[in-house]
Amino acid sequence: MKKQLSIIKIGGNVINSKQQLDAFLDDFTALDTLKILVHGGGKKATEIADSMGLSPKMIGGRRVTDQANLEVVTMVYAGLLNKNIVAQLQARGCNALGLSGADANVIKAHKRIVKDIDYGFAGDIDEVENKTISLFLHAGITPVFSAITHDNHGQLLNTNADTIAAELAKGLSKDFEVELIYCFEKKGVLKSVDDEESVIEHLNSKSYEGLKNQGIISEGMLPKLENCFSSLRSGVERVIIGKPEVINHRNGKHTTLTL
Repeated sequence: MKKQLSIIKIGGNVINSKQQLDAFLDDFTALDTLKILVHGGGKKATEIADSMGLSPKMIGGRRVTDQANLEVVTMVYAGLLNKNIVAQLQARGCNALGLSGADANVIKAHKRIVKDIDYGFAGDIDEVENKTISLFLHAGITPVFSAITHDNHGQLLNTNADTIAAELAKGLSKDFEVELIYCFEKKGVLKSVDDEESVIEHLNSKSYEGLKNQGIISEGMLPKLENCFSSLRSGVERVIIGKPEVINHRNGKHTTLTL
């Protein structure tokens, strides 16, 4: 019988608030399953880049990562934020290990191929090394992944944290019963962005296509949901989207996705 594994992704709004991050890390530590944490941190990276006169260029809500901004996001994601989260988990008795894709060669990627837009040193994932990550998990170590990967030729790459979480979930579903949870500032996928209570509590691939065609689900939520359904099609047991407290309190509103 496969062991349960929770893979949880948190975004910048949680990381930027000490109160929210503390509450989340308390709940995360209390989870009694094997677990992996994946974090972004774009807001902090933008703040630091701005202070250095390196304001990042954004196209369609996506960061264009030139060489200077790659250095900033590597320092912020894989350094400042990752090590702070790891230290806070250690303080709670959760034996965490901070990782980028380059560490132990666990996530290989390639520089995004230029089509219409050149996103610079943005990475698209090629492979997740399941065996090494499984060794960490079975040794009682909780991996904490930043949004940095590498191309196996010495080049670091800025990679979407939602995608990292999804690809980890897909790869590890071969060995574990995986639950993937995306935590962000909303209670779930909303019918109306102006109504916090308009949560779509159950979403399957058919209803998703319908809502997408109607324009009810659009823009930044689309790539997140594409990652979710790709995970489900690849063997992930459950995908949940909601506020950070959803990881321990399932009675609150959130969105559960199924095929």
